[in-house]
Amino acid sequence: MLDGKIQTLLALAKVGSYTKTAKILSLTQPAVSHQMRQLEAEYGIRIFYPGRKELKPTPEGEILIKYAKRMLALDENVRQEINNAKKHLRRISVGITTTLGEYLVMQIFADYCRIHPDVTINIINDGIENIYGMLSLFQIDLAIVEGKIQREDYVSVLLDTDYLCLVVSPRHPFARRGSIGLEELKREKFILRSSTAGTRKLFEAQLLKQGKRIEQFNTVIETDNISTIKELVAVNLGVTIMAHSACRKEELSGQLMVIPIENMSMPREINIVYRQDFSHTEILQEILEIYEGNKLQM
Repeated sequence: MLDGKIQTLLALAKVGSYTKTAKILSLTQPAVSHQMRQLEAEYGIRIFYPGRKELKPTPEGEILIKYAKRMLALDENVRQEINNAKKHLRRISVGITTTLGEYLVMQIFADYCRIHPDVTINIINDGIENIYGMLSLFQIDLAIVEGKIQREDYVSVLLDTDYLCLVVSPRHPFARRGSIGLEELKREKFILRSSTAGTRKLFEAQLLKQGKRIEQFNTVIETDNISTIKELVAVNLGVTIMAHSACRKEELSGQLMVIPIENMSMPREINIVYRQDFSHTEILQEILEIYEGNKLQM
């Protein structure tokens, strides 16, 4: 069971007020203050800076709050696992980055659940930084992401390889070209993912290798909604850089055109990432087999 003082700390860190925290938890304000003093004595730290109008955690307080969030996630996972065991069910939470959520990856879990009706899959689509945050806080069991993560306590399994490409409307003059020079792209209007997206970071890294910076290009719209980007490009409001797998269907139907950029290659890996203590590793091989089977049918 999660220590009540930890629950109080997390509520206080979230709302930033002793009075509001006391009201939310049906406690008195002195009781909230007493629990914080107990935690400070237990860990030998100051959790919040004293005498400030707004509550601000000290560096030591931020560490305690970070691990308190993990404690809460673990407590919730334990309760969920026990509840599932009573019902003879298994529940797995998966984080998938936004681009990957648009295509074949999502079909994996639909197929897996059809094969295993006793398994519930909770899928969360988010940016790569948030996905890794949820993984470290035990809020998800595994992640399917673009690129690798270099951490000894995580395991990465290669699911697929992909590449970034220039995508334009069939109405764009580039659609009739066999390839495009990077300098020519400086005159184009770009519709791109946000700066925190994995595909955007990979594109910027490749530009740097070519001696270019993203600021030299005309980015007119930034959004993490892949469907919106494809729709805007299709009506010729700009060009974009995206994963080929995310626009393969539109390329085959003629809605979008993929044009090579001269002397520029942007390969990327798609990996399944999980903590070393993940307890359902037996499903990974089956996920890989389902994925490969679905690719062959495309």
